[in-house]
Amino acid sequence: MSGQANDLVLVLNSGSSSIKYQLVDPNSGAVAASGLVERIGESNGAIEHRAGDRVVEHEGPIADHKAGLQLVFEMFAETGYDLAGAGLRAVGHRVVHGGEVFYQPTLITDEVVAAISALSELAPLHNPANVTGIESTRELLPGVPQVAVFDTAFFHGLPEAAKTYAIDAEVAARYGIRRYGFHGTSHEYVSGRVAEVLDRAPAEVNQIVFHLGNGASASAVRGGAPIDTTMGLTPLEGLVMGTRGGDIDPGILLHLMRSADLDVDGVDQLLNRDSGIKGLSGVNDFRELQRLIDNGDAAARLAYDVYIHRLRRYLGAYLVALGRVDAIVFTAGVGENSPQVRADALAGLAGFGIEVDPARNTAKDRAARRISPDGAGVAVLVVPTNEELAIARAAHRVVTA
Repeated sequence: MSGQANDLVLVLNSGSSSIKYQLVDPNSGAVAASGLVERIGESNGAIEHRAGDRVVEHEGPIADHKAGLQLVFEMFAETGYDLAGAGLRAVGHRVVHGGEVFYQPTLITDEVVAAISALSELAPLHNPANVTGIESTRELLPGVPQVAVFDTAFFHGLPEAAKTYAIDAEVAARYGIRRYGFHGTSHEYVSGRVAEVLDRAPAEVNQIVFHLGNGASASAVRGGAPIDTTMGLTPLEGLVMGTRGGDIDPGILLHLMRSADLDVDGVDQLLNRDSGIKGLSGVNDFRELQRLIDNGDAAARLAYDVYIHRLRRYLGAYLVALGRVDAIVFTAGVGENSPQVRADALAGLAGFGIEVDPARNTAKDRAARRISPDGAGVAVLVVPTNEELAIARAAHRVVTA
């Protein structure tokens, strides 16, 4: 495939100072190349680009997203893919917040970019970076169709009772306040894979999906459609995460604003960067947390216990909300790689038909798999997520429709 992009889709996930990317075949799911641009705008920028067995690296200043992407395109050319000249089928962009406006994969135009930018007040940490990545790519690949795929889209149709906050209805309507949910691309992909693993039609499967990474969320999915999820207006609500604490009494924030003289920026820093596992233990990497626990660190132990307690609280809520549960599913970095989290989250629930087989749970297997015993009433599964493939397929559908 040297020199040719052919039917491939370039998937971009642009952060404030980083770009994750993959060149994906949407038909087979094969990854032709992937990489990460880090520390954009800093003197010690870095890129690691992988294509097959080849690894190409760059270290040095990366002025902005456009400069980073230009370097990436040079690395693609060096490893056999001329993105600018060979005719990509599409570029798919992950966009975090679609608000009420966007709930389907959307072909990007000037008007769409402006609308995504206007939604930045709902996702100030994410949407501006997403827009920067989109604008840079449109400049570098002006003839390639580009598609925005929204993290909130899967949860757009939540039931009214699940998406509505109990605040003044006029205020909520004026400022777009509702529960939007996030990680939707992952929840949609994984819940669809569960039906395949169980060899059942999606409409027949009720499931609880735990997307557990540095950001974490859960969803209750009935017959292929979500009926509830843990994240809300922003990605702050719900489960305990790496640096975000999830559910919190809003009165705590009022108390701190009055008593600790915190302003809006101080509250933002506390909630988004200094809470969660990091706020309780000083670290936000689960591997480091486990090391501290093994060394007898009491703060790390408490952080872990709070994390599991919140998982189990939502598990119970979603068991009731669904009424009948066919599968409980773990995905993303922690969900896929921590047997301890999976075992502790579901401990003592045999009376509900929920059990984890220790040997299956600890097996070194990267494939989608069942970790519950044969004959268990509820299937417990580990299903690797693949948001990049989901975005690639969505973008491909849009441009070939």
